[in-house]
Amino acid sequence: MLRQIAEGVLVHESELLQSNTVVVQGRAGVLLIDPGLTGDEMVTIADDLLKLGQPVVAGFATHPHWDHALWHAELGEAPRYGTARCAAYLRDLRSNADWKALVAEGLPPEIAEETPLDLFGLITGLPAETTRIPWDGPEVRVIEHQAHAPGHAALLIEEHRVLVAGDMLSDVLIPMLDVSAADPIEDYLATLRLFEGVEGDVDVFIPGHGSVGGADQLRAQIDQDRAYVQALRDNQVVSDPRIGPSAKPGWEWVSDVHNGQAQRLARRSERDGTPG
Repeated sequence: MLRQIAEGVLVHESELLQSNTVVVQGRAGVLLIDPGLTGDEMVTIADDLLKLGQPVVAGFATHPHWDHALWHAELGEAPRYGTARCAAYLRDLRSNADWKALVAEGLPPEIAEETPLDLFGLITGLPAETTRIPWDGPEVRVIEHQAHAPGHAALLIEEHRVLVAGDMLSDVLIPMLDVSAADPIEDYLATLRLFEGVEGDVDVFIPGHGSVGGADQLRAQIDQDRAYVQALRDNQVVSDPRIGPSAKPGWEWVSDVHNGQAQRLARRSERDGTPG
């Protein structure tokens, strides 16, 4: 079900992982950001848009992870965009003869049979340094960064003062760093500073997973995420409500994600003497 969270902006939340699909209404149709996780969900979104008389005229994947770069034939054949680095990552992945098996390995078992992969990752990369999505609708600013995944982008829907954060600023997921990057800690901290730079232009933010929040929650979420990343950097005990006994029911597995991430960063630091 689509629900309106700001003028011209609607959200569909998946049952699994609280994944947020974002719909931005334009003059001739909608921009669809990070479609749902299963075939049924994507068909439901397509049906809801049909009832609204709003075809999909453009798509966008905030980053190349499986749950943000899916698509379904019922959504149509609109151009699907991402950053140049996001598109290159997906192109390289799909060049593997066994790419479907590689992607399927990361699917949650409960939806593995329900997630269509044929159209996964067919993204057109926007030219480097592009700052706007080319479509007939409200100006959408592309804020590219390297936190969490190669070629990640947040989107600022300026007219409606909405920030689409991708896999960041979540109240249920800890910051998940791209530990394969040269400096994952600084990449993440630098991106939080980018969010601070647009904070005054945002009334509503939408994380890739979790609760939609307002301006006050945005400041609190940036602070919470920075505290987590700095604790990892400084090898301190992490105190965060998203992990441990205070974790949201059903999200206890996030503690395992934290432990694995902290261990990988510690091994990396011991190996080459670099931070995080």
